[in-house]
Amino acid sequence: MQVKTTWSSCLITALVFSVGLGVAGTAQAQSTDYPEVRQKLEATFVDIAIDEIRPTPFPGLLEVRIGNELVYVNPEVDFLMQGSLVDVKQRIDLTSQRKEELNKVDFSQLPLDKAIKTVKGDGSRQMVVFEDPNCIYCKKLHTEIKDMDNVTIYSMMYPILSPDSATKAESIWCAENPNQALSDWMLSGTEPTARTCEHPIKDILAAGMSMDIRGTPAIIFEDGSRISGFLPKAQLEAKLAQSSKP
Repeated sequence: MQVKTTWSSCLITALVFSVGLGVAGTAQAQSTDYPEVRQKLEATFVDIAIDEIRPTPFPGLLEVRIGNELVYVNPEVDFLMQGSLVDVKQRIDLTSQRKEELNKVDFSQLPLDKAIKTVKGDGSRQMVVFEDPNCIYCKKLHTEIKDMDNVTIYSMMYPILSPDSATKAESIWCAENPNQALSDWMLSGTEPTARTCEHPIKDILAAGMSMDIRGTPAIIFEDGSRISGFLPKAQLEAKLAQSSKP
């Protein structure tokens, strides 16, 4: 298959490896500039901007980072591949490990004051959820978290699915009791009373886009790690235990 000279056309479906591959362990070497490799790549793929080139534990294989996307090349740039680089001996998915590192955010810099805040129990554990009112998996997530304890949930209204999502998000935010309006809609399907007011939804959308949040739910934990998609209660509990500050 011929590789064309645009970045979008070189994106191919990543290999899916067996369940159980870890994402922690072997660290890669320090970044190196590799000016000749950069020059060859930029001459071939004229539409891309390369952020970083660094070695991998695989001899003769380099990691190339374009934004948060990773591809791999040999030093001569004869071959380019996209997919998961796996340490077979330690059963570590190095690509997932690296992407998790790149996707981390500073929890303290999130616009928590613009969220609908729900405190359960002592609220000691924290997570932020970017959610669309019409997102089926966001509604499933609400069924998982409704019985959780000792957690603070910051719900960010992130209406990206349809114009109606924006209408519902505004009505929920502007309700007399936004927490109740959100819960009633997500858990019971009770549509919020149409309301308008000054709201921070545009600011939340801008913040989410800056973090490359393209789907909902997107869950961010206290240690800055993030999950794109639905998690059942048991996995949420495990992730909160792992990520919450002592």
